[in-house]
Amino acid sequence: MPIAVPDKSIRICADRGGTFCDVHASYPDPENPEERKDIVVKLLSQDPGNYNDAPTEGIRRILEIVTGEKIERGAILNTDKIDYIRLSTTVATNALLERKGQKHALLITKGFKDLLLIGNQSRPKIFDLNIRRPAPLYSTVLEVDERVTLVGYTSDPHAEEHAVQFDDDGNITRGYRGKGWDGVGDAEGPGKVVRGLSGEAVRIMKEPDLDAVKADLQRLYDDGYRSLAIVLVHSYTYPVHEERIAELARAVGFTQVSASSQLLPMIKMVPRGVSSTADAYLTPILRQYLDGFFSGFDAKLKDGRLVSPRVEFMGSDGGLLDLKNFSGLKSILSGPAGGVVGYALTSWDEDKRHPIIGLDVGGTSTDVSRFDGRYEVVYETTTAGVTIQSPQLDINTVAAGGGSCLTFRNGLFLAGPDSAGAEPGPACYRKGGPLAVTDANLMLGRLVPDYFPKIFGKSESEGLDVEASRVAFEKVAKEINDTHEKKLSLDEIIYGFIKVANETMCRPIRALTEARGFATSKHILASFGGAGGQHACEIAQLLGIKTILIHRYSSILSAYGLALADRAFEVQEPSSAFYSAQTRTQLKSRLDAIESRVRTELKEQGFDGKRVRVERMLNMRFEGTDTALMILPEEKDGDGNEDFEAAFKRVYKNEFGFLLETKSIIVDDIKVRGIGKTFDSLGESVFAEVAKLTRKPVDLSRAAMTYSVYFDTGRVDDTPVYELDKLDIGDEVEGPAMIIDDTQTIVVIPGAKALLTRKHLYIELEKR
Repeated sequence: MPIAVPDKSIRICADRGGTFCDVHASYPDPENPEERKDIVVKLLSQDPGNYNDAPTEGIRRILEIVTGEKIERGAILNTDKIDYIRLSTTVATNALLERKGQKHALLITKGFKDLLLIGNQSRPKIFDLNIRRPAPLYSTVLEVDERVTLVGYTSDPHAEEHAVQFDDDGNITRGYRGKGWDGVGDAEGPGKVVRGLSGEAVRIMKEPDLDAVKADLQRLYDDGYRSLAIVLVHSYTYPVHEERIAELARAVGFTQVSASSQLLPMIKMVPRGVSSTADAYLTPILRQYLDGFFSGFDAKLKDGRLVSPRVEFMGSDGGLLDLKNFSGLKSILSGPAGGVVGYALTSWDEDKRHPIIGLDVGGTSTDVSRFDGRYEVVYETTTAGVTIQSPQLDINTVAAGGGSCLTFRNGLFLAGPDSAGAEPGPACYRKGGPLAVTDANLMLGRLVPDYFPKIFGKSESEGLDVEASRVAFEKVAKEINDTHEKKLSLDEIIYGFIKVANETMCRPIRALTEARGFATSKHILASFGGAGGQHACEIAQLLGIKTILIHRYSSILSAYGLALADRAFEVQEPSSAFYSAQTRTQLKSRLDAIESRVRTELKEQGFDGKRVRVERMLNMRFEGTDTALMILPEEKDGDGNEDFEAAFKRVYKNEFGFLLETKSIIVDDIKVRGIGKTFDSLGESVFAEVAKLTRKPVDLSRAAMTYSVYFDTGRVDDTPVYELDKLDIGDEVEGPAMIIDDTQTIVVIPGAKALLTRKHLYIELEKR
């Protein structure tokens, strides 16, 4: 029977991962409109025999459930009832990993044709005798006969004294007077001198011949190119030539033009160039996918206005973006970012301030991150051999997840890096797939087929195939026992693979904590992802962590995090100033001007007043070094001044262990990030709730069933299995036990206790 749901009231968040697509939705409770009811849908990311696009299919199912009306597959979905759709996707990430992006051309300053191929000379595998350099993303290079240069030189001890001087309107009041001055003009040689965006003097040595460039662009277009990356020398501070060529390219008919000066106006031509080629490579693939996604809905969804229905996308830095600001470069960590937002906002306690490790065990990989009151952002990352300069959450990924293939090779148990994915999936998915971590958990009793989603087989209605897993493991066990004197039982062999997978997942956690001077044992472990609950207790034990938080929606937390995420908009400009008492006023005025632009943009997006929070940052480094750090200031002093210097020295000392006290500090970039809050409060923290709860031990009679489960101490044949929905707040389950709902299985090891709160399972491990 159809349900009367108000228009523009259903909020839908969909995370399309490598194996599963998770969809979380909420809508007003018909019996109590002040409250909202939640719906969770989980389906395979790829199932071409049944649907073309997983998020669209998930949304169709949501609309069917909420409205009570039958909607045929493939039908154009009506969006009248939808408030918003928030989407995170791994489309761009997978295109980069699999090298299946868009063919594109690189336009670069003449003489620099091989710059991105040469790169920065780094050699990460220094002892590898057979270096395989990743192929460049671009297919061809077009050199543009243009050139600008900076006036003066970096190491001039009297740089400020010798520099070209400009008035407020940008007119030269005195030319360059340092070493190399030609004694005639305003610089070292002929050419017009102008002030760049960074404040540096730029000499235009050669303007591009636009007619010649247009003819070259036309030849590329005729050869089938539709995507371009434009990377010119010093365009971060003088973008004029790039802007002219970009405009020309669009006039010729190029549908994707990635100009480095517009994407990320930062010094360092190599990472800026590689980032631009990555954007030209990935954005067309992303747009193609999004066009297909929008084609499943009525036209109202894509009009781009703020009124419902609207579509928002998760960016790599944890902020939501609208369609016009979403690009391939900003979507590389789109999927994992939602999970970071989800665990950070649901696990953090502002009073206790316990640092948290996020462990996202998905189908294809495990993503690890750390939260200590604010998101940790990095500005240069390497993905699939491609070093990209773009703000991203600091997420370490390791190829070990539920779908990671299990193999025995050269006497070693291996988990990953290959993955069974969603198609064909692990052996138990009924598609003839390879052995995977999911098969191991199934055989050890850590998954109960009766409770696992029945979405397999040709009819999408069959459960996990235990026999397929058993046959595959017996084959591997025979191979292992044939090569070992000591014969191992099937359970011991399968658990051996789990131990290898657990240790693999621990590596990136240690890299984020111990390798940076943080004690791993002082953290809380927030476990989520479809396979997280089966591994959380043992991983915490390996790391010496005593407290684990597992959210009620942990298996779909990346989708749930989208519902909590904020809208983000940021503006960055280059700088070239020494940080001193004289330049602080100028830097402050520039930050004020950028902040005004950011607030205006967020106001146009529907955020104003207290719903907007602004972060002002300077990208700072010591003179003579090339490692800049993006710095938030210390608290304002009594005069209202932001102390960037103290903050920079604190962060630098923490990062490198020393300070260069005799060196001046240089500001390379200034940046303002605006954050539009999308919700008011999540209520009291889980820690405050636990302190007040009266704990009630759960009697074994309340178990839905008992099941044979293998732990590191051996098999426990009568392990109780509790249904999460039938437990009450304050109930405490003592291990060994399993707690299960429709989308997750949580293994509570012997000696651990799991307390149910409003939103979490709060698990404490026994002290050893």
